[in-house]
Amino acid sequence: MVGKTRNTRAAIAVLTMTLVAAGVAACDGDKGGGAAAASTPPQPFGAGGYRGLQLSMTKEEALASGALESAPVSVLNGCTDYAYKGGPAPDQARMATEADVHAKADKALARIDEIRAKRKTIPPLAPGASLKEMQEHSARLQEQLQQDAADRQEITALDKDLDLVGPARKARDEAFRATGRVNFGTKGLRQLVAPAEARTAEGVGAGSTEEQLKQAYAGKELKPAEGGTYELPAENGGGPDWFYEFTVAEGKVVALALVKHDTYCS
Repeated sequence: MVGKTRNTRAAIAVLTMTLVAAGVAACDGDKGGGAAAASTPPQPFGAGGYRGLQLSMTKEEALASGALESAPVSVLNGCTDYAYKGGPAPDQARMATEADVHAKADKALARIDEIRAKRKTIPPLAPGASLKEMQEHSARLQEQLQQDAADRQEITALDKDLDLVGPARKARDEAFRATGRVNFGTKGLRQLVAPAEARTAEGVGAGSTEEQLKQAYAGKELKPAEGGTYELPAENGGGPDWFYEFTVAEGKVVALALVKHDTYCS
């Protein structure tokens, strides 16, 4: 009887160990599948497209693609920006500031154009001018000098409204540094700003060192540009006007974008 009990207990123990082993194997299999899925490389950020967007798309096509949120998140300078799907909701306070800055800048530019357009050029005196003609000419020159001084003073004041654009642009860029954004102008898509985790096919993105950037694109027309950036002509579907833009600060890439040259907001 004791022998039978021991045999039964041993059989149960073996069965239990078998079931546990099977469970562990199943868990390992699940983990293996997850690891395989996680190891699938994400789509590179490049001229061939990103997150379902193509550089050749119109604004309507891009919005219909489902790659973007439907509500604008920036209206600075007359351009319209959208977040990628799942990105930040519109910040109404920041957008109100942008709209105010845009209105002031437009008004200032219009006034500056008006001032410059109305400026008169005083022709030189003709040879043999009389004393009266010289006096009148001198008076006109003096009047013009006074008007020029007044115009310069007004333009200096108007420039303060134009200077508001820079901080507003910086605030927008910082707001979307991590998540990226897509910018549309008068001729459609003009800028794709990459999320922080995005990388080009060569592995360059936010956090890459300046040296890594230069090594990745050695011999490929990578050139320094304005504002601490590097530019590189985009290939494989970007077209002649599209460029990669790498923003570098303190020796590291802090932002990555695809930018279309010669296209404007308004």
